[in-house]
Amino acid sequence: MKASLRLTTLGVLVLSLLLAGMGGGQALAQDGMGYQEYAVTIDGLSGIVVQPNTKEPAVPAVLMLHGFASQKDEVGDMYKRLAAELGARGIASLRFDFRGWGESEGQMVESTVTGQVEDAATAYNYLVGLDFVDPQHVGVLGFSLGGSIAVFSAGEHPDWYRSMALWSTFGELHDIFVEELGQENFDKAAAEGQVTIDLGWREVTLGAGFFESLDAYDTAAEFAKYTGAMLNVAGTEDGSYEWQSWFLENAQGELRAAYAVTGADHIYAVLSDDQTFAENVIVKTADWFVMSLR
Repeated sequence: MKASLRLTTLGVLVLSLLLAGMGGGQALAQDGMGYQEYAVTIDGLSGIVVQPNTKEPAVPAVLMLHGFASQKDEVGDMYKRLAAELGARGIASLRFDFRGWGESEGQMVESTVTGQVEDAATAYNYLVGLDFVDPQHVGVLGFSLGGSIAVFSAGEHPDWYRSMALWSTFGELHDIFVEELGQENFDKAAAEGQVTIDLGWREVTLGAGFFESLDAYDTAAEFAKYTGAMLNVAGTEDGSYEWQSWFLENAQGELRAAYAVTGADHIYAVLSDDQTFAENVIVKTADWFVMSLR
């Protein structure tokens, strides 16, 4: 299984070649190795903190934002696995359920993009308030819709994040949700206030406010406000891959990279027996945050 990196400046090229060199051969950290993990509740949000076992007074940290209809550990436990990898390398993390999803308070039908941006702010403020976290070295990771939330959060607060990683993230939301959910569901929600949709792997009930909030932010405008490091990861068999060049070319920071996972789908085949794609994404993302946050 092949992977490719597309870079811009020489400095980015050197950094990204280091990332590429960390291919699938590096074993993922095992639970309990070099860190402690514990559950927290943050103003109704259900979260999990990973705290590295280190003598350093303060360590870097990553805020993880899950995707649509998902939860804090993410599909195939990809966030849980990444948190373990980061913890073993001395980087703290916080992953949490957006309000109305997973174990957090609230109703799914009340979920909106704007509400998720607010939840990200709540979680960020909690994370930087931990006495072992260095608030000047915080990164953010978003998966799919969570990637858009990461961009919007960084746009609203450009000084919060030193580094960003986006997994399977699209450059706009309205059209992709019409494509995935169907215009008829947009129309039904608008007419009746909500709609229940069978996604195939789960059933969701979304309110009219969710569909309206898809147009609440301009991705290009928000992304332009962020000047930190940026890594974009996308499978070449996923629609988000069409946006990878756009993210790379429009990133404002000098430190930027794109990791194209050749042959991978939206979730990097994490539910299959072959974990090569998923493990490569996890390890390369950990490599990225180690390099860009320290």
